[in-house]
Amino acid sequence: MGRLQLEIVTPDRVVLKTEADYVSLPGVEGDFGVLPGHIPFFAALRIGCMHFEVDGKTTWACITGGFAEIADNRVQVLVDTAELADEIDIDRAEAAFRRAQQRLELAKKGTNVNIARAEAALQRAFSRLQAAKLR
Repeated sequence: MGRLQLEIVTPDRVVLKTEADYVSLPGVEGDFGVLPGHIPFFAALRIGCMHFEVDGKTTWACITGGFAEIADNRVQVLVDTAELADEIDIDRAEAAFRRAQQRLELAKKGTNVNIARAEAALQRAFSRLQAAKLR
C-alpha cells in the first residue's frame, strides 16, 4: 500500500514534511488514526498530542487547534502552532504548566482572568509537557 505523505503546516512555517506508516491525530470528536489507503475526509483538530510512525519509530508533536485533510495517501495537518517533541524544553514546559495552573486557579476565584483562556493555556501546556516526555 505504500506510505502516507505527512505535512504539518502552521501560518509561520512548514513544521514537517515526511513519509509515515501511520499517523494519529487528536480530533475534536476523539483521537483517530490514519493508515495508507484511508478514505478521504476532513477533520477538525483540538489541542493535543499527535504522533506518527516510520519503520517502527514513533515521533510525537504537540499541536493546537486546526484541521486535517486526508486524501490520496496524504495527511495535511493545518494548525495554529505545532512543535515536535524534540523541540520542546521540558523545564520550560513544566514552568509553563505551573503558571497555567495558577492562572486557572485565579480565574476560578473570580479575578479578571478569563476562565476559557486559562483552560486553553493549561491544555496547551499539558500537551507540550506530555509530548516532551513521550519522545
